[in-house]
Amino acid sequence: MRRVVMTAVGALLVLGILAGCSKKTEVSGTSQAEKVVFWTSHGPPDNGILESIATAYNATNPEVQVQFVQVPGSETDVTSLMTAVRGGTGPDVYMLDRFTVAQRASDGLLEDLTADLAKLDANLKDKYLSFAWDEDQYRGRTYGLPFDTDTRGLYYNKQMLIDAGIDPAELDKKNGPITLDRLREIARKIDTKDAQGNYTKAGFIPQMEQGWHYTWGFLFGGEFADLSAGKVTPTDPGVVAGFQYLYDYNKEMGVQQVQTFISSYNPPNNPPQQHPFITGHLAMMITGDWFLNTMRTYAPDVDYDITYIPSVKQGDQPSTWAGGWTFVVPTGSKKKEAAVRFIHWACGAEGQRIYTRDSGHCPTLLSISSDESIFTEKQTYFREALFFTKSRPPLPVGALYWDALSTAQDMVVQNAQTPLEALRQAEQQTQPQLDKFLPL
Repeated sequence: MRRVVMTAVGALLVLGILAGCSKKTEVSGTSQAEKVVFWTSHGPPDNGILESIATAYNATNPEVQVQFVQVPGSETDVTSLMTAVRGGTGPDVYMLDRFTVAQRASDGLLEDLTADLAKLDANLKDKYLSFAWDEDQYRGRTYGLPFDTDTRGLYYNKQMLIDAGIDPAELDKKNGPITLDRLREIARKIDTKDAQGNYTKAGFIPQMEQGWHYTWGFLFGGEFADLSAGKVTPTDPGVVAGFQYLYDYNKEMGVQQVQTFISSYNPPNNPPQQHPFITGHLAMMITGDWFLNTMRTYAPDVDYDITYIPSVKQGDQPSTWAGGWTFVVPTGSKKKEAAVRFIHWACGAEGQRIYTRDSGHCPTLLSISSDESIFTEKQTYFREALFFTKSRPPLPVGALYWDALSTAQDMVVQNAQTPLEALRQAEQQTQPQLDKFLPL
């Protein structure tokens, strides 16, 4: 999940967007060119790459001109889209967090693209990573095409480790993952407080960046859903153990001191160049391949590397999970045929090659995944991690479940609830809604 997105500011902004207040870009074409409006909530630096994909398409498809628009939103907040669709002013193409496709399809927000895509290529399913393709399905129908994917790893600042007396070679991925216990030992040597007891440097804070519920639940062997039984399983022992790790780590560091560090060095809407990993205030963090582009753009001189997420105990198999985004056609588009042609191109070899090369993300198209020439050295870990990655269960309440798990995580890192208490509440919030869609 991302990452760098615009903060949702409510449905009223949609009117401003449609009136021209938001960023819009299109390449001039003939007056007869059919215009396709493409919305994304991605912010810098990825929005510039997405705009370049639209530009490249327009340059070679003069009969269709794509209009690029950046809108408010996030992984689970599609207020702008919902308001526009229900008002009859929605876009023709929308970039949606893929794990929410089933829920948005069940909400009636997405066009069924099964027949439209089959006309362009009857064998599309066999050309994409299977988990990514499956996330675009709902009740046996296809609602989008997988655009990108991502995996997560441990970024580490070599100079900060050296300054603390740690040889960065210990974390080299060729050595496999270090353990969580060793991670904490290293972090303690880096943790630094001022006279008031506030952290000025932190070795590692588990909930920062991609330290999500799925990250820790999967790491501890947890499963978040039983699809055959139609159940969410947030109280699975492995998920509870992952949350217990978050609870204990924050308790040891000091809940208030951790919150103060985050609010001081990584507040909401923090400019990318002020990220604590870039400024030398955070030595290690779990995040995804998209952060490679952030480092390349804003911190080209920082000496860092990426390795496996630490294991629970020595000898455990590596763990990570993959997400990614998809291109969909919102309900009510009057340019469906042209929109599908753009989606097929953008999520095909041409579009994915541009995005993989320029953003650091991994492709979902198998032919691009096997082309080593477009991957940088630092992308190698993320590409290889696709061979052992897990993914979130494709549920028609996927976004709701994510938000419930996030609320539970907030309570746990604040030590306001025990893991089991918080996760039971997440189950109580989600399962009744899932029951409405059974059998899956």
